[in-house]
Order: sequence, then structure tokens, then C-alpha cells
Amino acid sequence: MARATFTVEVLTPEGEVFNEEVEMLSTMTSVGSIGVLAHHQPLLAILDPTEMRLYRSETDIVRFAQAEGYLQMTGEHALVLVEEAIAPEDLDRANIEARLSDARSAADGAADATEELARAQRDIKRYEAFLAVATG
Repeated sequence: MARATFTVEVLTPEGEVFNEEVEMLSTMTSVGSIGVLAHHQPLLAILDPTEMRLYRSETDIVRFAQAEGYLQMTGEHALVLVEEAIAPEDLDRANIEARLSDARSAADGAADATEELARAQRDIKRYEAFLAVATG
């Protein structure tokens, strides 16, 4: 059954990654997973690294490995601002594993309650999510 559509715009620091009409957006916020449909109430959410799915229809799904960022839903428009959004076929598993290893080493060497530790923990979370998307 076709649903009403709304515009989703996905932006990274490098520029626009996606800007189309979809039936549903599915992602992970800092408090849990969320599915957004047309006519959703206004929303502002902090996003965690995960696989973001944009449903053009029930069978046409656009997927991205999504880094941390923000989601704003207003009217019939969703704005997704994230550090990275990478199509699964563009993910380099070996590179992600190397970056994950580096982040774990940085976390092991960082002092407690420092920005260095917080950054390393964010990177670990991101690369673990990207690895899950690359293998799934």
C-alpha cells in the first residue's frame, strides 16, 4: 500500500548526499530507533551512528552508513545533518577495520574524562556501525 511522501534531504560537511521524496525514513536517535512518515509532528533529534534507510517504496530502499548528527522534521520536510553518509557499496571494509583499530588504541591510551577519550569512543561507535552496514 502506497503511503504519502515527504522530502528528505541528507547533508554532510562535503555537501548534499540525498534529496528526494520518500515514504519513510528509518534511523537511530540517541534514545532509540525511529521511523518517520509524512505528516509527522515537528521533531529535533540527535542521531547515533547506524544504517539509515530511506524508503521510496516498500521495495525501493536507499541505505546509508550514517555517522552522528541531527534530524529535523518540519512540515513535510526532513533535514538530516550528519558527519558522514556513505552508501554500503562505497564502504571499504579494510579501511574501516583499520580506523576502528586506531580508535580503540586511542581510547586505550587516553586519560579518563578527557576530550581525547570522548572522541575515540565516538569513533569506535561510528566504525562499529559502519562495519555492521558493510557486512550486512
